[in-house]
Amino acid sequence: MEENDTIRLLKECDSGTKMAVSTINEVLERIQGSSMRKLLTESKEHHESLGNEIHSLLDKHQSGEKDPNPIAKGMSWLKTNMKMGMEDSDATVADLITDGCNMGIKSLHKYLNQYTAADKTSKDICKRLVSIEEKLCEDLRAYL
Repeated sequence: MEENDTIRLLKECDSGTKMAVSTINEVLERIQGSSMRKLLTESKEHHESLGNEIHSLLDKHQSGEKDPNPIAKGMSWLKTNMKMGMEDSDATVADLITDGCNMGIKSLHKYLNQYTAADKTSKDICKRLVSIEEKLCEDLRAYL
């Protein structure tokens, strides 16, 4: 049971890091302010680094990666393009990314509660991902 929960939790974290990187890539070229661009670039690097760590652990468990749900990814793309089409600004980007972070934090806490038998390492990774999301949300408040 522990190994199953561990793999499931790691896969959800993997999906979350990929979703975050994809979303940041989608808006990066639209950012006007250099400080906000730097903030999002650094966050993207943190997500990628944690994603690489997750991939190594999934390999150790002889399990594959998990891509984000295509429907969720499509809805995110649609929301981003609609909002940016209405108002192409750093404040709109901050609003979109903050919403995404909040959804990610909520989902990650749900998975932590759902996969209680997961090992300590995978739980710690999930908590680190939550921390990355929380910090990004906090840092983006200045741009809202």
